Amino acid sequence: MADEQTPIDRGAEVIDRILRRGAKAAAINDLDVEHGSYDGDQLDLEERNALRRVAGLSTEREDISDVEYRQLRLEKVILIGLWGEQSLQDSENSMRELAALAETAGAEVLDGLLQRRAHPDPATYLGKGKAAELKALVAAVGADTVIADTELAPSQRRELENVVNAKVIDRTAVILDIFAQHAKSREGKAQVELAQLEYLLPRLRGWGESMSRQAGGQAAGGVGMGSRGPGETKIELDRRRINTRMAKLRKQIAAMKPARETKRASRKKNSVPSVAIAGYTNAGKSSLLNRLTQAGVLVENALFATLDPTVRKTQTPDGQPYTLADTVGFVRNLPHQLVEAFRSTLEEIGDSDLIVHVVDASHPDPASQIATVREVISEVDAQNIPELIVFNKIDLVDETQRIALRSMESNSIQVSSRSGEGLELLQQRIAELLPKPNVLLDLLIPYNRGDLVSRLHLNSQIQSLEYLEEGTHVIAHVAPDFAAELSQFSR
Repeated sequence: MADEQTPIDRGAEVIDRILRRGAKAAAINDLDVEHGSYDGDQLDLEERNALRRVAGLSTEREDISDVEYRQLRLEKVILIGLWGEQSLQDSENSMRELAALAETAGAEVLDGLLQRRAHPDPATYLGKGKAAELKALVAAVGADTVIADTELAPSQRRELENVVNAKVIDRTAVILDIFAQHAKSREGKAQVELAQLEYLLPRLRGWGESMSRQAGGQAAGGVGMGSRGPGETKIELDRRRINTRMAKLRKQIAAMKPARETKRASRKKNSVPSVAIAGYTNAGKSSLLNRLTQAGVLVENALFATLDPTVRKTQTPDGQPYTLADTVGFVRNLPHQLVEAFRSTLEEIGDSDLIVHVVDASHPDPASQIATVREVISEVDAQNIPELIVFNKIDLVDETQRIALRSMESNSIQVSSRSGEGLELLQQRIAELLPKPNVLLDLLIPYNRGDLVSRLHLNSQIQSLEYLEEGTHVIAHVAPDFAAELSQFSR
C-alpha cells in the first residue's frame, strides 16, 4: 500500500499548483479582457500598465527605511503561509489569492512555503526549522521580498527579517500598495494614504543604524554652541511627522463629506431609488455596470481595479429611474484600516435601497467570497438592506457548477457581463425589488410650480394628466416622502 503523504508533501503540492496556475493569478496582469462598446475607450489602462514592475530596482534593506521602502515597487517574492486551523483547500485558496495580489502589485512570484502548524510561532511566524529553510530558499532563487499570508505583528516581521536577511511584509501591506497604485480621485488618494500611515506607525523602525541618529544634546555627544538641547532621534521625528500628516488627512476627508452628502440628498429629494453594486474584488462589478448603463468605467482583469465609486443613472424596463453605484471590491482579511478609511466610499452601500451582490461564479470557493462580503456589509450597518445575489462569469462554468450555485443561493441570478446572458432577467429583478411609488394622489398643481410636475414625470407613475385653467390636474402614484410634500395640492 502506498505511503500516505506527509504534511510537508501536501504543502509542497499546494505551492506547485499555485505556481502552475496559468489560468488564474499568473495572467492577472495580461491585457486579455474583451472590451465592448459598452466599456468605452478604456484610456486609463495604458497609464495603469505603465506602473507595472520595474526590473532591476534595488530594495537593499541596509540602505533604506520603511518609509522609503513604501515608495518602491515589489519585485521578486516568495510567499509563506500556515495551514492547521483551516482546511488545506482554504489555505490553498488564500495563498492563490495572495499570489494574485502580489502580481497585481507588480511583483513576480518565484516560490512559496506552506507549513502545517496550528498556531504561528510568536517570534518568527514560521517554525525555527522552516524559517531556516526559507532563508536558504531566498538565497537560492534570488528573492528580495517575503510575503506572509496574514497580518504579522511588528516583532514577528522584525525577527523573520533577521533570520532570512530579506525584506518581509504581510498581506495587508500588499493590499495597501495596490490601493496606492490605483487610487485616482483626490479623496481616494487621501483615504489610501491615511490607511498606509495608520498601518505604518506601529511598525516604524530602522534597518541597521539608520533611525537611531540623534541631532543635538550632550547624550548624543554634542558639545559647543548650537549643539546643546534634548535632541530627537530620526524615528521620533518620523513618528511625529506621520501623526501630523494623519491629522491633516482626517481633516481633508471630513471636509469632503458635505459634497457627497449633498449629492445623495439631491437624489433622495428627487425620490430616485439607488442600487449599490457590491462584491468581492475582480468579480466583474465594473463590467456589469458598463453593461447596464454604458458607463465606460475602467475594466481590468486585476484585483482592486476600482477604488473610486462611480454613480450612473439608468431606468428599469418599465421606465422607473434609479441610480447604480460601482463600489470598491472586498477581499478576505480586508485590513481594518481600509474599512475605516473607505467608510465614506462604503456609505454608497449603506444609503442604497438595494444591494446587487456580484459573485465570481468561476471562483473555486464562491461561498467564502459571499461570507466575506456580507461581513463587510454588516460592518457598515447595511445588513438590513435587500440583497440580490448575482453570479457573474457564468459562461466560464459548466452545467454541474450552475446547479450547485443555484442550490447555494436559491434566489440568485446567473449572468455573464461578457456574453450578455441573464442581463434581461437581472433588470427585471431589480425593477421588482426597487421601492415603488405607492401613494395615490389626486393633485391640482399651479402653473407656477412646474418643478413639481417635472419631478412627478421623473419619479412617479402618472395615471392621468390634464391641463386645466387653474393648473395641472395629475393623478399619480408617488413615493411616501414626496407625497407629504405634495399634500397641500390635493384635490
